[in-house]
Amino acid sequence: MRYGKKNKNRERCKRMSKSFEDLLAKVAKCSKKTVSVACAQDKPVLEAVKAAKEKGIADAILVGDEAEIRKIAAELDMNLDEYEIINEPDSIQAAHKAVELVHNNKADMYMKGIIDTKNFLKSVLDKEVGLRTGKPLSHVAVFEVPGVDRLLYLSDVAFMTYPSLEDKKAIIENTVKVVHACGIPCPKVAPLAAVEVVNPKMPVTVDAAELTKMNENGEITGCIVDGPLSLDLAIDPEAAVHKGVTNPVAGHADILLFPNIDAGNITYKILVRTAKVKIGNVLVGTSAPVVLTSRSDDFETKLNSIALATVIAGSITD
Repeated sequence: MRYGKKNKNRERCKRMSKSFEDLLAKVAKCSKKTVSVACAQDKPVLEAVKAAKEKGIADAILVGDEAEIRKIAAELDMNLDEYEIINEPDSIQAAHKAVELVHNNKADMYMKGIIDTKNFLKSVLDKEVGLRTGKPLSHVAVFEVPGVDRLLYLSDVAFMTYPSLEDKKAIIENTVKVVHACGIPCPKVAPLAAVEVVNPKMPVTVDAAELTKMNENGEITGCIVDGPLSLDLAIDPEAAVHKGVTNPVAGHADILLFPNIDAGNITYKILVRTAKVKIGNVLVGTSAPVVLTSRSDDFETKLNSIALATVIAGSITD
């Protein structure tokens, strides 16, 4: 009976998500996970944690300055009797204790609170209690964009700076696992460049062609890779038709692989600042999903990121 129930949970968790509303609805039907929050004394973080609890998405263990956590929780009318709190005012030690909970399987996900990214990542990479796997880590930003009929998975826009060909292969593999968890069995991957033809003087296009060959030869699996593609051809079917590009990815890409952090981060910030997008951010390649958001990200982005991490955690353990 348990086995059958687990399979039903897994099937519900694998249904395709085309929006964050879909993702939130799907997560609520999956087995509940627990997120360990480092330096939880932050209003948007606690708002997101409270909403995740109320929506049946995830429980939380709050690690940080207990007095500040309680002060903020009172402002939010948040019942802290429903949460485990570990008092640790020192941010470095709080991160160490929070990630150790995940390392020891007492929590399923690790979340950044009000701590600088450098020290947070140090805890992720800690040799004794961190979440290393020996594989490259990469960041995935999931966007719901008005006018696009699916979620877009952007990588890497925040972590890996100037990836080599092998790094790009790892980024694709990491991102494909995220997309699989969100219910898409064979995502379409567009290695992006300024042009859609291979030019030896433009190394990005050469890498894109090599990644396409790797996919054709079975070195990259679980997806369809075809590039180089410019951004418009990757996501706009009309642009692809107009330019006569007929490969299976053109106009229908799920994963947008950026050549470097400059291109990725600029695109990310343009979308965030100029369009009414919804976003979720995770760090993957770790032994458990890591919710890595900016301190300036709003409550909704943090909630979406928890939901995304929960789906990924569910694909690992359910």
